[in-house]
Amino acid sequence: MKRFTAIPWPWVGLVLTLALLGQEILFRWFGATPSLAESLYRVLVMALGATSLALLLLPPRRLGYLLGFLVCAGLMGWALWLQYGLGLEPCPLCALQRLAVTAIGVVFLVACIHNPNRFGATMYGAVVLLIAAAGGAVAVRHVWLQALPADQVPACGMGLSYMLDTLPLFEVLGKVFAGSGECAEKGWIFLSLAIPGWTLVFFISIAIYALMLSRRD
Repeated sequence: MKRFTAIPWPWVGLVLTLALLGQEILFRWFGATPSLAESLYRVLVMALGATSLALLLLPPRRLGYLLGFLVCAGLMGWALWLQYGLGLEPCPLCALQRLAVTAIGVVFLVACIHNPNRFGATMYGAVVLLIAAAGGAVAVRHVWLQALPADQVPACGMGLSYMLDTLPLFEVLGKVFAGSGECAEKGWIFLSLAIPGWTLVFFISIAIYALMLSRRD
């Protein structure tokens, strides 16, 4: 049984209206030049909508884990289509975000098979939260790189496969997280957000969704 505090719909409408007005004011302030603040604001608005929809439709726990796994699988399928269908090669930061999405999908699949009680569901939610936090940190770094002016974008670096073959793991992680020129390219945009922005929306929403499943009987 769901146990969420009821919120009068007029308040919801008021909050959404204020958010949209604030968005328009912010975008007029920044003009046509993209910025980190503008991108993060868009991410927060989209994450609010995605999380609200997920909580309104929150299914029973086991089905919820299955749906979480399917969402992760769908995202990875979309990423592969962008790579092999549209020819958008993933940068090193993209590869780390893919790894985080895959790890979250594995956790959801294990939780679906296990079908835990409330305590176990809380533990699964905590694991998803940790992975999503790590993936979200990479996504924020990626969004920041894409918001840099053209003259401040770092030079393109070595490919991830080459670095893994030639450098120690910790040095590879340091270079990947630092980012490079190819990470600043926006290959695909939807509703003014590029791929790392939507990935950040996913990490925020899926972490809250996983934690709320622990309260779902």
